[in-house]
Amino acid sequence: MLVGQFPIMKTGDFVSIDYVGRVKESGEIFDVTMEDVAKREKVYNSKVVYKPINVVVDANFIIRGLDDALKEMKVGEKRVVIIEPDKAFGNRDPNFVRPIPLSNFKGENVDPTPGSWITINNVRGRILSADGGRIRVDFNHPLAGKKLEYELEVKKEITETADKVRAIVGYAVGVEMEKVDVKLAEKEADIKVDVKEELPGKAKKSMADLVIKWVAGVEKVRFVDEYVK
Repeated sequence: MLVGQFPIMKTGDFVSIDYVGRVKESGEIFDVTMEDVAKREKVYNSKVVYKPINVVVDANFIIRGLDDALKEMKVGEKRVVIIEPDKAFGNRDPNFVRPIPLSNFKGENVDPTPGSWITINNVRGRILSADGGRIRVDFNHPLAGKKLEYELEVKKEITETADKVRAIVGYAVGVEMEKVDVKLAEKEADIKVDVKEELPGKAKKSMADLVIKWVAGVEKVRFVDEYVK
């Protein structure tokens, strides 16, 4: 289906998007890709690189509500999207609020102050209370149960095969596309990523699976590591 000059986005399309994400009820900004907006709204963080993000529609790069919105939009379009919890970060689950003995954290320098955050078994939780030697911790996502509002813009569509590979790897590693070198041969892609530390094997396998699934014409992926004197 065509709307004006550009087609509506569909599953598997590669697009670059900008957005401002707010909690609908409070208006609080929890995520933004644009530096000028971050500064204007006084949520700027000097450690954050503000830029459009590259996503594959319906590949779980973003929450389901944003994927659904993109499939009704075209390149260059802007719109405000309201997303219910079931298509965002889910509803709050009372089973994710658990009491944990304070003795479990002995020697781990845990701050039991309500509102502070701790990580247990790689899962982050917020302390709700600390009474009688027990810490009550909420492991729900901070945005669980929240209705969200996004100001969303489709900046461009990514169509070149090598750029699609760069988009997937750059998103997964958290680097700019320019730091991902891709050489294409017959149904194969050789990838070299400009990062300081070597990527774990599981990460490479995960990225390779995504490339093979979503980039048409690529059936084999190799990651190239270089070591120099």
